[in-house]
Order: sequence, then structure tokens, then C-alpha cells
Amino acid sequence: MSVGKPLPHDSARLHVTGAARYVDDIPAPADCLYLCFGLSDVARGALSALDLSKVRSAPGVVAVLTAQDLPFEADTSPSAHDEPLLAQGAVHYAGQPLFLVVAESHLLARRAARLARVEIVAQKPILTIEDALAANSRFEEGPRIWQKGDARTAIKAAPHIIEGRIEMGGQEHFYLEGQAALALPQDNGDMVVLSSTQHPTEVQHKVADAIGVPMHGVRVETRRMGGGFGGKESQANALAVACAVAAKVTGRACKMRYDRDDDMVITGKRHDFRITYRAGFDDEGRIHGVEFMHYTRCGWSQDLSLPVADRAMLHADNAYLLPACRIESHRLRTNMQSATAFRGFGGPQGVLGIERVLDHIAHHLGQDPVAVRVRNYYAEAHAAAAGASGGDISLQEETAGSAPDLASRGALAAEPRGAGPTVPASAQTTPYGMEVSDFELHGITRDLLESSAYLSRRKAVRDWNARGGVIRRGIGLAPVKFGISFTLTHLNQAGALVHVYQDGSIHLNHGGTEMGQGLHQKVAQVAASRFGVGQEHIRITATDTGKVPNTSATAASSGSDLNGMAVRAACDTIRNRIAIFLAARHQADPRSVIFANEQVQVGGEIYDFAQAVGLAYMGRVSLSATGFYRTPGLEWDRVRGQGRPFFYFAHGAAVSEVAVDTLTGEHRLLRVDILHDCGESLNPAIDIGQIEGGFVQGAGWLTSEELVWDERGALRTHAPSTYKIPACSDRPDIFNVALWDGQNREDTIYRSKAVGEPPLMLGISAFLAISDAIASCGTAYPALDAPATPERVWATIQQVRDGF
Repeated sequence: MSVGKPLPHDSARLHVTGAARYVDDIPAPADCLYLCFGLSDVARGALSALDLSKVRSAPGVVAVLTAQDLPFEADTSPSAHDEPLLAQGAVHYAGQPLFLVVAESHLLARRAARLARVEIVAQKPILTIEDALAANSRFEEGPRIWQKGDARTAIKAAPHIIEGRIEMGGQEHFYLEGQAALALPQDNGDMVVLSSTQHPTEVQHKVADAIGVPMHGVRVETRRMGGGFGGKESQANALAVACAVAAKVTGRACKMRYDRDDDMVITGKRHDFRITYRAGFDDEGRIHGVEFMHYTRCGWSQDLSLPVADRAMLHADNAYLLPACRIESHRLRTNMQSATAFRGFGGPQGVLGIERVLDHIAHHLGQDPVAVRVRNYYAEAHAAAAGASGGDISLQEETAGSAPDLASRGALAAEPRGAGPTVPASAQTTPYGMEVSDFELHGITRDLLESSAYLSRRKAVRDWNARGGVIRRGIGLAPVKFGISFTLTHLNQAGALVHVYQDGSIHLNHGGTEMGQGLHQKVAQVAASRFGVGQEHIRITATDTGKVPNTSATAASSGSDLNGMAVRAACDTIRNRIAIFLAARHQADPRSVIFANEQVQVGGEIYDFAQAVGLAYMGRVSLSATGFYRTPGLEWDRVRGQGRPFFYFAHGAAVSEVAVDTLTGEHRLLRVDILHDCGESLNPAIDIGQIEGGFVQGAGWLTSEELVWDERGALRTHAPSTYKIPACSDRPDIFNVALWDGQNREDTIYRSKAVGEPPLMLGISAFLAISDAIASCGTAYPALDAPATPERVWATIQQVRDGF
């Protein structure tokens, strides 16, 4: 069976040889035109004059379009219809497109765009959280509040209380392939759009509206992206719409790609958050109640900010059973790029908030942070059913001689499961009322602590720091429990189209898009397994709205779950038709027909797969089928904050060790150990690659990637020279990644689990390790903000040394 094998990515050879074609590599027609936006350099104001005469007369310019020149309203928003393609009088951020240049070459279009004379009556931009609160600048009338129990009373009655705040920055997607689109006019006013997008159907819808045709008049094709990470879920709309409108106006093919600087200035980022917290807990560190206040800067338009902020609330518990919890979320409108989807979709921000709380509790009590975390874990599945809470993990420290008294120094002392108040099975629920019945982190944590030698390394770190040198070390563990499904329930559906040709070759399409994550490879393995043939029989071509309609975005870590099941349904339909036909020839039961090892076995006869298909074709059996899948059991009320928004949870944990230079604030990642839950992995090699990449991207978000806007609202970190993503030299010297041996309790495709987003939160372990190193410099709690740049680390060290 093909599923479960560590087969290489289907485009791996093309990637490493440079032969893989992206939108900008596709040969354009000889008369193709090229587009460039003219951008505002003011963050907020009224457009009073726009003199484009020099732009229109510049060499190679064919047309210049403003909002008034568009044939139809061209909105690019994925949600609230509040993102006009070109500014309509009001300017909302520095980088907002004001006009569109259509020229004979990319370079000529860029040169011409600089010749515009723009007059904007500037207003004071709303940039900070304080600015937005003072102006009541929001995307909802008031804050969204979800709660479980009476958190305030629980906190007040608890033996210990802490409160604090953490700021976390946004993040640039920095996909290797920038945004790009190519529009090709067709007969009858139709349009074909080649787009680097995670959501072809949304591009189809937006283009159709912008050029005034029904959706059947637009076909969108996406072969592959050079990375997306959520940044091409809605941000690709503008380029596709611009190309289609220009093609409609000129009657010629039109192409657009952003240069890297333009890409970073125009497009949205990860939402930055400020989270304040107040928690009450007992002497063992068990949380009795916690209150969170989430503030997020959403940028100038709504985009996907509401569901992003919702998911941050949904993951405010992460791996921890919170008996009483109140979460208040403020979605603030500001004059900067519209924050958008980014891997984890708000989940990482919510997870970091509760991880800060657990870390703060452990520091307050002088106990091992891992021990405190485990005491607050949800119960294991069997323990939850029995009504027990999850006690501590029992491990012996890896030192020679007799084991020390771990309890006396707050480490992972043995403790009977269920110590403290028991948790009825009915109370094993998240703050939004979903029962947690598939919790895996007790076993994962136990195995990871053993394989990473956590206890002995923890002691070695403390011994090192006790010597008081300039270089301090830190070690941290971060778990993750991540919900899998779109929280907008109707998006949890997928379709597929499968053709089996008479020579036995198989062609399939599905609604997911390939952005390097290996989705096509996994889905091809599903198809090969259903037919019992080798991988070489399967060909997946570009995702195409003309073949699979009404697709959902490839997002929410749902690509394999949804599309794999849709492909399975289509393959099984064809396979069953063949089985019924062959069984009738042999007077056998169709259920006895076996597809395996490139053969079909029926009634004692064995056919080659191609031979069996040929017979079915000659017997006039349909060898083409569509497949459809909808995720079962979902029910979600976002206003009340109650229901079952997720089909299941994916789990994982990471231990990171760092060294920090206390004179400069610089750090090095020394070692990382990860154990992650992929269920019954469809492809272990691809899954491990996703885990490695997700961790590095998460660590980059929290340690080096800093977005800086100046007082005018201009993004200053808009190029590789000023924005620092992790490089090869930032990888740890020791990087151990393993898959948890288990399978999904829910009926997913081959009992696998999603792997795209959950590993990103494992990067929090690097942030916690840096905080641990800083803590050794004094007695105060290191209230480190993210990203933990050298400047911020150094400043936090001084605060810890000064005792505040």
C-alpha cells in the first residue's frame, strides 16, 4: 500500500533542478502587458489630487486606471466587502494601491508608476492599541467575550494570584515565490486566470465580480506556489483582479508580480497581539481560574481578522484544563496593512498567552515549569472517561547513583494520577464547551522527556548558570493541542475528480492547492492505495476551478483531511464499478474482488490492473467519477463561544535548549527535540519536513522576525536587509524529530492527522528557553516580549537584575 511510505515530494526533482514552473515562469503571449500599482506613502488621509499625465506619457505605458476607470466595482476582500482594488478617495495605509499602470514590460510599468503627482490631505494615523482604543476604532461594536464558570471568583479564592502582560509581534510570510497572476482573455468575455493562490474559488468569485461575468465565465488555475503560509489565502485576490480588469479593458493578456519590497509593503502580516492575564492557582500550580484580555491590531480592513481573533480565543487553553476562564477579545482597526491569515491563524498567539501564564506560575512557586504544565494538562482519554485528572509524570533523573528527592526541588516528582480535585468526565471541556476525549500529551510528554534526557540536561543547565558566567543557558518545553477544522463550518468540504484511462493510467484533480507542503503527493498516495497500484500510475495536474468547483481554501491544516477523503470517495466509486463488472463475468461476489500489487484478483483469476481497466472500458463501464467529503459532527456558535468547532486535536511537544550572551542579548539554539502526533502518517518523510519547517518558522516569529512601523505608519522593515528570517546558520546543532506512534481516533483519511500548522507552536519552546536563561540572572520574573531580539533580551536581563 502506498499510504504510509516516506516517498519523496512529487515535484522534488523539479524543485532541486529548477524545472518546476511557477506563475512567473509560464510563457506569456507575445502581446502580454505588465502591471504595477502606484502606492500611497501616507497612512491616513483624503486623496485630493492625482495627476497621472506623466505616467500616461511614459515609455511603454498602454493604460493607467484609477478607481473611477474600473468597469465594475472591484472589491478584493474575503469577508466584509471593504477592500476596493484602488483607493476611492480615502487612504487607509501607507502602501495602499491608488492607481494601476499597464505597460509593455514589468520594468516600464514600475518606472512609470513613480512619475505620479499625488496630493493627500494627511490625517493623524491610528497606529497603536492605545490610539485605537481612544478612537474606539474597531471591527465589532465591542469586545467579544467567552467564559466558562466564574473566573473572577475562582481567582479571588485561590491561594496564589499572578498578573502580567505579554506583547507579541506580527510576522511577514516571506514566501520564496512572491505574489503573481496572469490573466488570459477568452471568447465571449470569459477569462482564464493563472494565480499563485491558496483559494482558487475565491479568486474566481472576485474576478467574476470585477469584470461583470458569472463565475462560469472565469476559470482559475493553480499548479503550485513557492510557499504560501496563509499569505496567499486572500492577498492573491488583488493581483488576479487587477490582471483580469486590465485584460478586459485592453483585450490583451496581462501579468503582474510584486517585487519583494512592494510585496512586503502592500500585503498583510500575522496579527500582532497584546495579551494581559490574571490567574489564580494553588501550591502545586494548578490553575483555579484565569482571565485573558486579547488586543489585536487588525489593520485597515477586516480581511480575516474576526476568525483569526476567534481562533486565538479558541486556543487560549492550549493543553490545559481551565476550571474557570474568561477571555475578552478586542479587534482593533488601525492604519497599516490589513493583517491576514498566517500559519496557525491566531492559534499561536492564543497558545503563547497561556504558556506565559504557566511559565509565570512555575517561576512564582519555584517549581519546574514542566511539572506545573503536566499538572494542568487535560486528562488522558481513558482517565477522562473514568473521571480522573492528569497527575504528574513519574521520571527518574538520569544521574549516577540513587535518584535525588525530586519533590524537594520542584521537579517531576512521582505523584498518583488524580491527586487533587478529581475532574468529572463531563467537566473535561474546553472554555468553549467542547469535550476533550482524544488527549495525547501525557504519553507524548513522558516519551519526549525521556528521549531528550530533559532531567539531566535541566540539572546541567542549572549547574552551568550557577557558575555565573557571561553566557547563560536555558531549557524549555512547549506542548501543543491544536484544533483541526475551519471554524467557518461550511468551509469543511472538498471535491475531487478522478479519471482512469483505458491503459490503466490515472489522472486526478482535487480542490486543494500545492504550496510545497506535499499535499499532491499525499493525495496521490491515497489514490494509488485505493487502486492497489504504484505511484507512477498517478498524475495530479493543476488545481482548476473548471474541474473541481466551489473549493475551500487550502488552509486550517485541512488539505489532506478534506481532499484525501474526497479523492478516496471518487476512487472507490470507480473501483466498485470495475469490481461489479468483473464479478459478474466470474459469477463472484463484488466484495471478494481484490485490488493490490498492480493486479486485480477475482474468482480465482488474476488480471493486471491495466488489463482489468481495459476490460471494464470494453464493457462500457464509466471510469470517471467525482468525489465529495464533508467533515462530520461540527457545530459552532461563535457569538456564544460554544460548540464543537473542531473534528479532532493534533498534539506535539518540543524541548529546546539555548545559550544567551548576557552582554549583547544574542542567543544560539543548541538543541531541539520534538515528538509530534500525526496520527497514522500518510507520508512520514513529508510530515517530518513539515514539523521541522513549522518549528523554525515559529521560532523565527518569536526570536528574530520584527516588523517596525514608524510614527507616520510606514513599514520600515520591508526587505530582506531589514527583516530577519531564520537562516541555515540559525538551525540547532542537534535537531531530533520523531513521530508519535498512534492513530487518529476520528475517522480521517487512513486515521492520519493534520500537520501543517500545529508544529509552528513548538517554536514557543525556544522562546521559553530564552526566558529561562534570563531568569538565571536575577530573582524577578523575566517578562520577555516577542520577538526576543537581542535588544529586547538585553533589556529584560537588566530588568531581572534590577528586581522588577
